[in-house]
Amino acid sequence: MLRELLSNKLKLILILLLVGVLAVIRGFEDQLFYDPFALYFRGDYLSMPFPHYDTLHLMLSMGLRYWLNAAISLIIIFAIFSDAALTKFATILYLFFFVILIVALFLILLFSDAGNNFLLFNIRRFLIQPLLLLLFVPAFYYQKQKDKK
Repeated sequence: MLRELLSNKLKLILILLLVGVLAVIRGFEDQLFYDPFALYFRGDYLSMPFPHYDTLHLMLSMGLRYWLNAAISLIIIFAIFSDAALTKFATILYLFFFVILIVALFLILLFSDAGNNFLLFNIRRFLIQPLLLLLFVPAFYYQKQKDKK
């Protein structure tokens, strides 16, 4: 019992530490990542054209940020559920969503103008924020509870 209590406390500390790391990444995003759209979306982007950007640099930066958030999120998922198969499934989902999102981002930037900025805003949001973690944890928890019954 004591061992399980310590194990749960250590898991909680690890999860809180990793959530803190996600917050630090968010806090220092301007210094860590190339993203000319960060300032663009903080302003009156509905009436402004897209800012000038380097496509390759932007895609690499978005990819790096996505996978950094994904790696931390996957560790959090494993710490919560202690299930390697579930973590592997989540990894496949992260890969699937990355391909869809990065291709969609590239196509919007290549073939669109500022008229699709709301779509660009949301795709970019899923690439740079750990939103999938917020979706996966409750979904996996629900599934685990359903499986117990």
